Amino acid sequence: MFKNKSLLITGGTGSFGKALLKYLIRNFKGFKKIIIFSRDELKQFEMSNEFNENKYPFIRYFLGDVRDKSRFKRSLEGVDYVIHAAALKQVPAAEYNPFEVIKTNINGAQNIVESCLDTNVKKVIALSTDKAVSPLNLYGATKLCSDKLFISANNIVGKRKLSFSVVRYGNVMGSRGSVIPQFLKQKETGIINVTDKRMTRFNILMEDSIKLVLWALKNSIGGEVFVPKIPSYRILDLARAVAPNCKINYVGLRPGEKLHEELISIGESYNTIDLKKYYAILNFDKSLEKKYLRNKKVKKVQNEFSYSSGKNDKFLTTNELIKLIKKSKIF
Repeated sequence: MFKNKSLLITGGTGSFGKALLKYLIRNFKGFKKIIIFSRDELKQFEMSNEFNENKYPFIRYFLGDVRDKSRFKRSLEGVDYVIHAAALKQVPAAEYNPFEVIKTNINGAQNIVESCLDTNVKKVIALSTDKAVSPLNLYGATKLCSDKLFISANNIVGKRKLSFSVVRYGNVMGSRGSVIPQFLKQKETGIINVTDKRMTRFNILMEDSIKLVLWALKNSIGGEVFVPKIPSYRILDLARAVAPNCKINYVGLRPGEKLHEELISIGESYNTIDLKKYYAILNFDKSLEKKYLRNKKVKKVQNEFSYSSGKNDKFLTTNELIKLIKKSKIF
């Protein structure tokens, strides 16, 4: 898939970008270039020490910000594929710094779309979040808008051999900014702060999120929002898995938080298909739907279907969470 191809990763020094780079090096050969695009020069320096040019001559580090269209466009020279992982994603920070989040998550998405239309990029896969479904907070609203920009971009590609698709998933276990590192710090105090004992979240391992993105890169036609079938957990079970002997302190929901997250809303069920391992939301594109339904194994989901962390078929037990945390090497 990547032989003699060039791939650019926005937000390439973040949790996902770094894990993706490691996975690509371990599992694929023949890259022309992998470009790590990010605005953090310290993290780029640290990554360049870990993945140095002598051992990995195909890796490039490009300092820039998706807010800067001209700089991003310059980075796309010779690039075949773009995986867009750059975002401002902290929910409370977004509530108090809305203009900054809009500049990165919405204006940045527009810059990527327009730059790819003006160059020779073949495919763009943008990362999204369950918070983009029926958003209650500004972060989710900006990601919903970003997703719409990428999906709608397929309407203006013209005769270009270019497609845009989105992958949407839940919390990545142990990623930067996730709740587990916070619980581990609080564990030292003997008290774990939990928002609400009823709260649930989707859970996905970093490697599974990478596999989803690469599957989408290989199989997408353009215009899909891909959603994985993943388990949920109760936040109280997670707290007990991380710190079984600690006291639980209930602090209430933070600004913009939900009790439960959704990956597919009822409104989206009318244009969602079941691909066995994943779902695909097709944005009411009947021609795209026909292409997928030619495969007899692909079925439309039932109308009024929804995919919520609070009503999932699979909930992780405390013991299962402990095993996954150890597997993720978070402890």
